[in-house]
Amino acid sequence: MAANQLYYFHVLILLSAIFFIICTSANADCQYTVHVKTDPRRDAGTDSIISLSLYDNANFSGGGVVVKNLESWGAMGPGHDYFEGGNLDIFSGQAPCLAKPVCFMILKSDGTGNKPAVDEPPYSLTVYRNKCGNSKTMNISEDVPLPLSSVV
Repeated sequence: MAANQLYYFHVLILLSAIFFIICTSANADCQYTVHVKTDPRRDAGTDSIISLSLYDNANFSGGGVVVKNLESWGAMGPGHDYFEGGNLDIFSGQAPCLAKPVCFMILKSDGTGNKPAVDEPPYSLTVYRNKCGNSKTMNISEDVPLPLSSVV
């Protein structure tokens, strides 16, 4: 009987350790959501690959969140054509949480594709901390220009 109790004790310890690892890993991720409004002018938009970088400091130390192809976070459904004239596109994905709130963002075009990227700031950026209920929203308007050409 003592051997069975010892076995169950070890199984309980193992399951507790696995649960702790899963919970610890889940708490290290944040859900990031970005809304990008493309200029409505005729022929505005791009087929270029757009990347997104988020940092919690202006000197880019300590890493950051880098999405090499923002379309991989696309939340508009299958077959949607992102970054086309007048579109408000939504992108959402999980990545490691930054130590502090986002204070610097770079949208960058690789210059490829049928149309070059048009200079248009992101509409808004929302960062949600995983399962905490806390959020920090940065609204970026026309008053804070972030032309793609300046960050390439």
